[in-house]
Amino acid sequence: MRRMYRYLPLLALPLYFASYASAQSSFDVNIGFGTARVGSNGSGIENASSSNAFGSCVPSSGDTFCQKTPGLGGFFLSLGGDVMFRKHFGIGAEVNLQPAKNDYGPLQYRQTFYDFNGIYAPINEKRVTLQLQGGIGVARTGFSFSQDSCVGTAVCSSVSQPVGNTNHFQVHTGVGVQFFLTQHLFIRPQFDLHYVPNLTQQFGSNAVPEGTIWVGYSFGER
Repeated sequence: MRRMYRYLPLLALPLYFASYASAQSSFDVNIGFGTARVGSNGSGIENASSSNAFGSCVPSSGDTFCQKTPGLGGFFLSLGGDVMFRKHFGIGAEVNLQPAKNDYGPLQYRQTFYDFNGIYAPINEKRVTLQLQGGIGVARTGFSFSQDSCVGTAVCSSVSQPVGNTNHFQVHTGVGVQFFLTQHLFIRPQFDLHYVPNLTQQFGSNAVPEGTIWVGYSFGER
C-alpha cells in the first residue's frame, strides 16, 4: 500500500488544472482493474547457480542453468484522473502497474505504464460518454532478485533486492465508454494500446494491448 502513495501526485495534476476551468467543466478521479499482455522475446537468463549468474543465454542450447524469460501479463491496478475543460475536450493522467511481482527467469519484475493524455469525447451525454485518448508517457520495468536467508533451521526469511530497471518512452492510445450509474458515479470499460520502442529488449513486442475496467466519480457540471 505504501508503494501506491508514489503515484498519488498523478491524481493531483487534473485537480490542479480543474481549479482554472470554467463552471461548466468537470473532473473525474478513478481506479481501474485489468491486464496487459504480450509474449516472450525468447531470450534467457542464467540463474544464480551458474558461473555467469544473471548473464544472457539461449534457452534451447541445453544449458541447464538457463531460464527462459516470460511474456508480460497478470493483474494490473490503475489510478487516474482527467479534467474536461469543455464538453468534448480535456486532459488526463494515469498510472497502470502490477501490484505483485512476477517471475522473469531467475529474477522478478514489475511493469508500470505512466500516461499523460489529451481527451476527445465526441459523445458526451447525461448517461454515457465516449472517450478517445492519445498521449505520451514512460514504460518502466523494474527487476529484483529474491534470496532466502536462514538462521539455523528455525528462522528463515526471503529478501528481495533490486537489480535495476529499464525506462522507455511510450505512445499511448485508448478508447473507453463511460456509463453513469448515478449523476456522478460511473464505470468505464476501456481498451488501450501502448507502443513502446525497444520494449522487445524485455518482451516479445513493442505494442502492448491492455484492457481495464475503470470505476470513478465525476465532480462538477457535465
